[in-house]
Amino acid sequence: MSASSGSSGGSASRMSTSSSGGAAASVVTRPPKIGTSAPRPDGVPKVRGQFAFSSDLWAEGMLWGHTLRSPHPRARIKAIDISGAYQIAGVVAVLTHEDVPGRKIFGLEHPDQPVLASDEVRYQGEPIAIVAADHPEAAKRAADAIQVSYEPLPPVCDPEVAITAPDIHPDGNIFTHRFIRKGDLSATGDVVVEGSYEVGRQDQAFMGVESGMALPCEDGGVELFISTQWLHADQAQIAACLALPEDKVRLTLSGVGGAFGAREDVSLQIHLCMLALETRRPVKMIYNREESFYGHVHRHPAKLWYRHHATHEGKLVKVEARIVLDGGAYASTTNAVLTNAICFSAGPYFVPNCEIEGYGVRTNNLPSGAMRGFGAVQSCYGHESQMDKLAQALSLSPAELRLHNALKPGDALLTGQTISGTAPVRELIESLDTHPLPADGLAGATSHAATSPDPATAKPGPAAPSTAPTHVTAQADMSLPGGAGRTADTTRVKRGVGFAVSIKNLMFAEGFDDYSTASCLLQGDSAVVKSACAEVGQGFVTLAQQIAQEVLGIDDVMLAPIDTAIGSAGSSSASRQTWMSGGAVMKACEAVRTEVLAKVSDRFDVAAELLECSDGRVRSMDGEIDLSLTEATQGEDVFCEVVYRHAPTMPLDENGQGDAHVSFAFAAHRAVVDVDLDLGLLRVIEIATTQDVGKVLNPIQAVGQIEGGIAQGVGLAVMEDLMLSEGKVQNASFTDYLIPTALDMPEVAIVELIEEPEPGAPFGAKGIGEPPAISSLPAVAAAVRNATGLELPRVPIRPEDIALASQSLTSQS
Repeated sequence: MSASSGSSGGSASRMSTSSSGGAAASVVTRPPKIGTSAPRPDGVPKVRGQFAFSSDLWAEGMLWGHTLRSPHPRARIKAIDISGAYQIAGVVAVLTHEDVPGRKIFGLEHPDQPVLASDEVRYQGEPIAIVAADHPEAAKRAADAIQVSYEPLPPVCDPEVAITAPDIHPDGNIFTHRFIRKGDLSATGDVVVEGSYEVGRQDQAFMGVESGMALPCEDGGVELFISTQWLHADQAQIAACLALPEDKVRLTLSGVGGAFGAREDVSLQIHLCMLALETRRPVKMIYNREESFYGHVHRHPAKLWYRHHATHEGKLVKVEARIVLDGGAYASTTNAVLTNAICFSAGPYFVPNCEIEGYGVRTNNLPSGAMRGFGAVQSCYGHESQMDKLAQALSLSPAELRLHNALKPGDALLTGQTISGTAPVRELIESLDTHPLPADGLAGATSHAATSPDPATAKPGPAAPSTAPTHVTAQADMSLPGGAGRTADTTRVKRGVGFAVSIKNLMFAEGFDDYSTASCLLQGDSAVVKSACAEVGQGFVTLAQQIAQEVLGIDDVMLAPIDTAIGSAGSSSASRQTWMSGGAVMKACEAVRTEVLAKVSDRFDVAAELLECSDGRVRSMDGEIDLSLTEATQGEDVFCEVVYRHAPTMPLDENGQGDAHVSFAFAAHRAVVDVDLDLGLLRVIEIATTQDVGKVLNPIQAVGQIEGGIAQGVGLAVMEDLMLSEGKVQNASFTDYLIPTALDMPEVAIVELIEEPEPGAPFGAKGIGEPPAISSLPAVAAAVRNATGLELPRVPIRPEDIALASQSLTSQS
């Protein structure tokens, strides 16, 4: 299925694009409304290469910025000599920690990271100095000319070691240490399975590297054009470090080339503003790809230990787990990521008793932070690996065991919170379980619902037709793992099938004041909608127009520039913007509609509830009143701004109990893989999926979110691994850090999108973007285990994990 099919056909849209791309205003004439595939207003310009991203920014008299970064993962700074930088022609400013005018540390949740390092560097790539020059090459040469005297220190790189090691930061080595305890902690099951697992470090790998431009203002403030996920969080951190009031730090969203969590933290924002204020000229910065790997946070690497208890019939009795996340050098969102990881550590299953322990730990590795799935990815890999082990021990199919324990509305989670909304977990599993396997599937089998091989005893090779992978036959050479290089022995290529299910919360949690602001201005039969929701590719610019069109009954809707001139919309993360900013836009438009109907009600002495807005007109139900919107408002503008909040949540107590979350989304994935046992190469043939979506507001965008999320799940399963050795990055390039290409992507079969409207959600819709990246990962890993009979406790799975282990098992047999 193609995410782009139909995205531009028949579109009667028009759009004006400003120099800042993402800040563009757009007008759509007579597009489809809620529930149809309205085309993206930025779609055609992006395809044609006409869309302005943040890297395309330009201003008269602009300077170029560059950053000097530490080559050491840990070192004491003894001296910084910037004199050599000023010998480079064209250099205008060189700044260090001494030049930070305000607070010298920043951080999204907790300020603990230096704007520029002063006494010590704590990860390779930490910024030490910044330079502005009239040419980017001059700025780079000037940064290289800065002399820094270091005293290297032994880095602490293992999070398990860091827990008890001497502190590497004044705030200590442990960001967070939390427990979830529920029920009878002494409970045991008839069958017990145990396992240890590891998840590697994944990069968000967005196409558009960090970039932006800052301009000094006459009032002593600064204007920043930037690609980010949260304008107001950036604004607050920048203002504190510049010692300026927030209203003198004005941010406008520029065109964003992907985000996936990495743009939630500050990268070059403060540096740009410092240079612009120092030089009194516009300053632009663009990271190169290598610098981007150092310049943003990554998915937390994780070490997980699990013990599952169940009855002979397959009902879960208790889950025990210990999860350790490597937070890297600075806090970022580690506290919240760890909380998610432990809250959903048992998956979408009813578990009466649990004892979960979680650590978020500081090391001298690259900082970790938000990435699509936000802690649920790591724990899902652990709990789904355990469910497959348990299914094998109980002689149940993977689907059968999951059906025995599937959550439903009214069930209590590990935190004691009762699911008050929709939870179609059983429906997801049943729908996916009955979907046919792809061609050349398991011989003699019509379903994946077979007993999983026991990794402890299974050996690669033929097995019973109903349970095990078979030889791949009648397969084109190019579809073999490794392609047509005449390297594969087709008798040693095995097919495997894996199954996984996930749960993920929506919106911010634990009592966080989560809100979004939006306004609507009705001018005749046209409306202008404004929100600070960062459009990072998820499609909110389309959805906001659809919502306004639906509520007001009009076709012409313009989106105002996305900036800090309006109140915060929160972060474009946590699967929250459809609900939060979509809800804010809906409420603002509803308020405008109410005022319009009230005006007509007063004029014609008719009850407002007997009036409606549709097709750009106000009509009464009896047909006596039929006015254009201009006539209804008598030519006056109607404006309303609202702040939208979801239902309140509460912090977890010391035992991890409490109503910490608003709502939950679920998904199921089934992976089919072919594995070359001798080469260790594999090809993911198909990912089939079912997903709980509440209501689909834009079908084609839903498909794009699902396919994109699966691509990242597949990547982490089989290739994406940002490798560090003693804190030093080994593969900071797209040559060596591999991500799936179009040729690596499997067929994606969207079996069913289950539409059960979520109570309290605008139009009943749930966020779609994160679940596809969560359970697709363990589904692929399970399929590889099914094909090979190997334990494979770590992802991504490397060729040597398969080839060397398979050879060892073959020699033993």
